[in-house]
Amino acid sequence: MPYGLPDPIETGHFPALAGRTVLQIIPNLDAGGAERTTIDIAAALNDVGARALVACEGGRLVSELQACGGVWIPFPAGTKNPFRMLFNIRRLAALIAHERIDIVHARSRAPAWVALTATRAMRTPFITTYHGAYSGTSRVKISYNSVMARADYVIANSDFTRRRILSAHPFAEGKITVIPRGTDFRAFSPASVDPVRVRRLRQDWGVEPEERIVLLAARITGWKGQGVLVDAAALMKQRGFTNTKFILAGDAQGRTSFVQELQARIAKAGLQDTVKLVGHCDDMPAAFLAASAVAVASTEPEAFGRSAVEAQAMGAPVVVTDLGAVPETVLAPPDVEPQDRTGWRIAPDSAQALADALAEALSLGATERDALAARARAHVEQNFSLGQMSRRTLELYESVILAQP
Repeated sequence: MPYGLPDPIETGHFPALAGRTVLQIIPNLDAGGAERTTIDIAAALNDVGARALVACEGGRLVSELQACGGVWIPFPAGTKNPFRMLFNIRRLAALIAHERIDIVHARSRAPAWVALTATRAMRTPFITTYHGAYSGTSRVKISYNSVMARADYVIANSDFTRRRILSAHPFAEGKITVIPRGTDFRAFSPASVDPVRVRRLRQDWGVEPEERIVLLAARITGWKGQGVLVDAAALMKQRGFTNTKFILAGDAQGRTSFVQELQARIAKAGLQDTVKLVGHCDDMPAAFLAASAVAVASTEPEAFGRSAVEAQAMGAPVVVTDLGAVPETVLAPPDVEPQDRTGWRIAPDSAQALADALAEALSLGATERDALAARARAHVEQNFSLGQMSRRTLELYESVILAQP
């Protein structure tokens, strides 16, 4: 799939960005929403004739960055060592001067502290994006988190995130722009996925042709709700839901102890043949198309609901916890009538609620499911497209450039 905007940018729409240089700084370019957004914005910058630099330690997405016209600058951006961060400040300031960088855009806290000091010294405009619902109640943690609100311009990826920023850092009032995460609906389209890709995934996961899939796609960590789904799977098995595999797709990122806890939980419930941890998935469009239902079962607030958006784009019924920003991406009662829903919202950390909603989703008839899929696709296309996110980000960049003396 080629990179760039789904809706081409008209020639000359962003003339102030042509020939300009924007540096995004992030710890690495491995899998994740912040990392994927970095690639998408680099592609958008390249499309309008700007230079897109990304300073990070590396990662599996570096080749994709380069393929879309971005430039990787090897940089130890993930370090939290105070002495190394001091060195990084000098290094970044030198980079700003040498590359004549017009805007620095930080997407994580540690590199944001480095960028804040370097941009102040170089008098370079500084932007941050809140990709996460940063937690912490101690003064030290709140102070550490505050760097994301100290930029000249702050992007919040949801209304929930905006409220959270202002609650913790009221001084950010007037600096925040809400730009929801965008999805490339060319890639996340049922018509774009060859059935061979779906069959390959099912075979890799050990799913038989007659079996349905309930998918939870998220990194393997406690608050993403994998344990809740295991308990829900046990309840559904007791209620007679057979021929269903529960797939936990995600990178454990070194969390060996939690993986062992999950495996023990699965074994205790006698679900070794029903629940499977399949590791990182490189083909999420095919994964969502293969799913009969998708669970977003987070037990802590999410700053956005990327999986819920992508699943709806592929026509998969989604069940999400009514927590954080994820509910902003799914239409469900009481906000709409039941016949207008695009998914289900449930109480967090409730295996019973998750089991009930998944049972309802799996019980849809073909006509009901097709209607749900059509509503869901139309909803996310209207509100969460890659084109919208890219254009709004470029508009912010251009306004920053034009505001400079």
